[in-house]
Amino acid sequence: MKIALGLVHYPIHDRHGKVVATNVTNLDVHDIARASRVFGISKYYIIHPMPDQRSFVARMLDHWRTGDGAQYNPMRKTALTMVDTAESLEAAIADWNRIEERNDRPLIVSTHARALDGVPMITYRDMRARIEAAGPEERLFLIFGTGFGLTNEFMRGCDLLLEPVRGAPPDDYRHLSVRSAVSIILDRLRGAW
Repeated sequence: MKIALGLVHYPIHDRHGKVVATNVTNLDVHDIARASRVFGISKYYIIHPMPDQRSFVARMLDHWRTGDGAQYNPMRKTALTMVDTAESLEAAIADWNRIEERNDRPLIVSTHARALDGVPMITYRDMRARIEAAGPEERLFLIFGTGFGLTNEFMRGCDLLLEPVRGAPPDDYRHLSVRSAVSIILDRLRGAW
Protein backbone atom coordinates (compact mmCIF):
# COMPACT_ATOMS: atom_id res chain seq x y z
CA MET A 1 0.00 0.00 0.00
CA LYS A 2 1.28 3.44 -0.90
CA ILE A 3 0.81 6.09 1.76
CA ALA A 4 0.75 9.87 1.46
CA LEU A 5 0.68 12.15 4.46
CA GLY A 6 -1.01 15.53 4.63
CA LEU A 7 -0.36 18.20 7.25
CA VAL A 8 -3.46 20.40 7.16
CA HIS A 9 -3.30 24.05 8.25
CA TYR A 10 -6.93 24.97 7.44
CA PRO A 11 -9.65 24.49 8.63
CA ILE A 12 -8.13 24.27 12.11
CA HIS A 13 -9.36 25.22 15.57
CA ASP A 14 -7.36 27.65 17.67
CA ARG A 15 -7.24 27.48 21.48
CA HIS A 16 -10.58 29.34 21.67
CA GLY A 17 -12.37 27.05 19.21
CA LYS A 18 -12.29 29.59 16.38
CA VAL A 19 -11.64 28.24 12.87
CA VAL A 20 -8.30 29.58 11.61
CA ALA A 21 -5.41 28.89 9.26
CA THR A 22 -2.25 28.11 11.24
CA ASN A 23 1.25 29.10 10.15
CA VAL A 24 3.62 26.57 8.67
CA THR A 25 6.53 25.87 10.99
CA ASN A 26 10.03 25.00 9.85
CA LEU A 27 10.28 22.12 12.34
CA ASP A 28 7.07 20.48 11.09
CA VAL A 29 8.36 20.49 7.52
CA HIS A 30 11.75 19.01 8.40
CA ASP A 31 10.87 16.59 11.19
CA ILE A 32 7.77 15.12 9.54
CA ALA A 33 9.69 14.70 6.27
CA ARG A 34 12.39 12.77 8.12
CA ALA A 35 9.84 10.56 9.89
CA SER A 36 8.03 10.02 6.58
CA ARG A 37 11.26 8.93 4.92
CA VAL A 38 12.07 6.50 7.75
CA PHE A 39 8.64 4.86 7.55
CA GLY A 40 8.35 4.62 3.77
CA ILE A 41 5.76 7.32 3.07
CA SER A 42 5.44 8.07 -0.66
CA LYS A 43 4.55 11.76 -0.47
CA TYR A 44 4.24 14.42 2.26
CA TYR A 45 2.01 17.42 1.54
CA ILE A 46 1.96 20.68 3.46
CA ILE A 47 -1.67 21.73 2.91
CA HIS A 48 -2.33 25.46 3.25
CA PRO A 49 -4.74 27.76 1.38
CA MET A 50 -2.53 30.87 1.59
CA PRO A 51 -0.02 31.36 -1.26
CA ASP A 52 2.50 33.15 0.98
CA GLN A 53 2.71 30.15 3.31
CA ARG A 54 3.19 27.75 0.39
CA SER A 55 5.82 30.12 -1.00
CA PHE A 56 7.63 30.04 2.37
CA VAL A 57 7.75 26.23 2.15
CA ALA A 58 8.94 26.36 -1.48
CA ARG A 59 11.84 28.68 -0.54
CA MET A 60 12.81 26.44 2.35
CA LEU A 61 12.68 23.32 0.16
CA ASP A 62 14.73 25.03 -2.53
CA HIS A 63 17.46 25.85 0.00
CA TRP A 64 17.71 22.25 1.22
CA ARG A 65 17.21 20.54 -2.15
CA THR A 66 19.38 22.66 -4.45
CA GLY A 67 20.87 25.50 -2.43
CA ASP A 68 23.64 25.58 0.15
CA GLY A 69 21.61 23.30 2.40
CA ALA A 70 21.85 20.46 -0.12
CA GLN A 71 25.64 20.54 0.19
CA TYR A 72 25.59 21.06 3.95
CA ASN A 73 23.20 18.21 4.81
CA PRO A 74 22.56 15.64 2.05
CA MET A 75 20.52 13.45 4.43
CA ARG A 76 18.00 16.26 4.90
CA LYS A 77 17.88 16.77 1.13
CA THR A 78 16.97 13.09 0.76
CA ALA A 79 14.08 13.40 3.23
CA LEU A 80 12.76 16.63 1.72
CA THR A 81 12.49 15.24 -1.82
CA MET A 82 9.04 13.83 -0.98
CA VAL A 83 7.63 17.15 0.31
CA ASP A 84 5.28 19.33 -1.70
CA THR A 85 2.56 21.88 -1.04
CA ALA A 86 -1.11 22.00 -1.95
CA GLU A 87 -3.83 24.56 -1.32
CA SER A 88 -6.34 21.91 -0.18
CA LEU A 89 -6.72 18.20 0.43
CA GLU A 90 -8.44 17.89 -2.94
CA ALA A 91 -5.48 19.57 -4.66
CA ALA A 92 -3.05 17.26 -2.85
CA ILE A 93 -5.01 14.18 -3.95
CA ALA A 94 -5.11 15.51 -7.53
CA ASP A 95 -1.33 16.01 -7.47
CA TRP A 96 -0.73 12.52 -6.06
CA ASN A 97 -3.06 11.11 -8.74
CA ARG A 98 -1.05 12.96 -11.40
CA ILE A 99 2.23 11.56 -10.07
CA GLU A 100 0.82 8.03 -9.82
CA GLU A 101 -0.98 8.36 -13.16
CA ARG A 102 -4.31 7.52 -11.55
CA ASN A 103 -7.73 9.09 -11.27
CA ASP A 104 -9.22 7.58 -8.14
CA ARG A 105 -9.70 8.55 -4.52
CA PRO A 106 -7.39 6.99 -1.93
CA LEU A 107 -8.67 5.88 1.44
CA ILE A 108 -8.60 9.02 3.61
CA VAL A 109 -7.86 8.49 7.29
CA SER A 110 -7.75 11.39 9.69
CA THR A 111 -6.04 11.59 13.06
CA HIS A 112 -7.33 13.47 16.09
CA ALA A 113 -6.82 13.57 19.85
CA ARG A 114 -10.46 12.65 20.53
CA ALA A 115 -13.18 10.45 19.02
CA LEU A 116 -15.83 12.08 16.82
CA ASP A 117 -19.42 10.96 16.35
CA GLY A 118 -20.25 10.26 12.72
CA VAL A 119 -16.77 9.13 11.64
CA PRO A 120 -15.98 5.41 11.94
CA MET A 121 -12.93 4.85 14.11
CA ILE A 122 -10.20 2.32 13.39
CA THR A 123 -7.60 1.03 15.84
CA TYR A 124 -3.87 1.06 15.14
CA ARG A 125 -3.87 -2.74 15.12
CA ASP A 126 -6.66 -2.89 12.51
CA MET A 127 -5.16 -0.11 10.37
CA ARG A 128 -1.74 -1.77 10.45
CA ALA A 129 -3.31 -5.11 9.42
CA ARG A 130 -5.17 -3.37 6.60
CA ILE A 131 -1.94 -1.74 5.37
CA GLU A 132 -0.02 -5.02 5.54
CA ALA A 133 -2.78 -6.95 3.71
CA ALA A 134 -3.23 -4.33 0.98
CA GLY A 135 -1.88 -4.78 -2.50
CA PRO A 136 0.60 -2.35 -4.07
CA GLU A 137 -2.19 -0.65 -6.04
CA GLU A 138 -4.07 0.44 -2.89
CA ARG A 139 -3.44 3.87 -1.42
CA LEU A 140 -3.93 5.62 1.90
CA PHE A 141 -3.89 9.38 2.54
CA LEU A 142 -3.15 9.95 6.23
CA ILE A 143 -4.24 13.36 7.54
CA PHE A 144 -2.81 15.31 10.48
CA GLY A 145 -4.03 18.65 11.79
CA THR A 146 -2.17 21.53 13.37
CA GLY A 147 -3.18 24.03 16.06
CA PHE A 148 -5.90 22.61 18.29
CA GLY A 149 -7.11 20.14 15.70
CA LEU A 150 -9.06 19.73 12.50
CA THR A 151 -12.68 20.86 12.40
CA ASN A 152 -15.39 18.25 12.83
CA GLU A 153 -16.73 19.08 9.36
CA PHE A 154 -13.34 18.36 7.79
CA MET A 155 -12.98 15.06 9.62
CA ARG A 156 -16.52 14.00 8.66
CA GLY A 157 -15.32 14.17 5.04
CA CYS A 158 -12.74 11.46 5.77
CA ASP A 159 -13.36 7.74 5.46
CA LEU A 160 -12.00 6.75 8.86
CA LEU A 161 -10.67 8.32 12.04
CA LEU A 162 -7.61 6.69 13.57
CA GLU A 163 -7.91 6.12 17.30
CA PRO A 164 -6.32 8.84 19.45
CA VAL A 165 -2.80 8.48 20.81
CA ARG A 166 -3.14 7.77 24.50
CA GLY A 167 -0.32 7.87 26.97
CA ALA A 168 -0.52 7.35 30.71
CA PRO A 169 -1.00 10.77 32.34
CA PRO A 170 -3.35 10.83 35.35
CA ASP A 171 -5.33 13.72 33.82
CA ASP A 172 -5.73 12.32 30.25
CA TYR A 173 -3.45 15.03 28.78
CA ARG A 174 -3.28 14.58 24.97
CA HIS A 175 -1.84 17.75 23.47
CA LEU A 176 1.19 16.41 21.58
CA SER A 177 3.06 18.42 19.00
CA VAL A 178 2.06 17.24 15.56
CA ARG A 179 5.68 16.19 14.94
CA SER A 180 5.55 13.85 17.93
CA ALA A 181 2.12 12.50 16.97
CA VAL A 182 3.26 11.75 13.40
CA SER A 183 6.31 9.83 14.62
CA ILE A 184 4.30 7.80 17.14
CA ILE A 185 1.54 6.99 14.66
CA LEU A 186 3.87 6.09 11.80
CA ASP A 187 5.79 3.78 14.12
CA ARG A 188 2.56 2.09 15.19
CA LEU A 189 1.42 1.65 11.59
CA ARG A 190 4.72 0.91 9.82
CA GLY A 191 7.40 0.26 12.45
CA ALA A 192 9.42 -2.96 12.35
CA TRP A 193 8.57 -4.20 15.82
